[in-house]
Amino acid sequence: MLLDKIYYSVSRLDGDYAYLQKEDEPEAELKCVARALLPPEIVEGSRLLYEMMEYNMV
Repeated sequence: MLLDKIYYSVSRLDGDYAYLQKEDEPEAELKCVARALLPPEIVEGSRLLYEMMEYNMV
């Protein structure tokens, strides 16, 4: 699981946190992530790739 590529979309930004939706599981619960761990240029609707314990813009 650690080496898997997981695609997320930014569903909502709320202060210091972002709520991410897994693209391959739209019915899954949103994942709350501290914005400090994400690229600073994200906006709602941005696509992210989680790989090797890092989030990057797609």
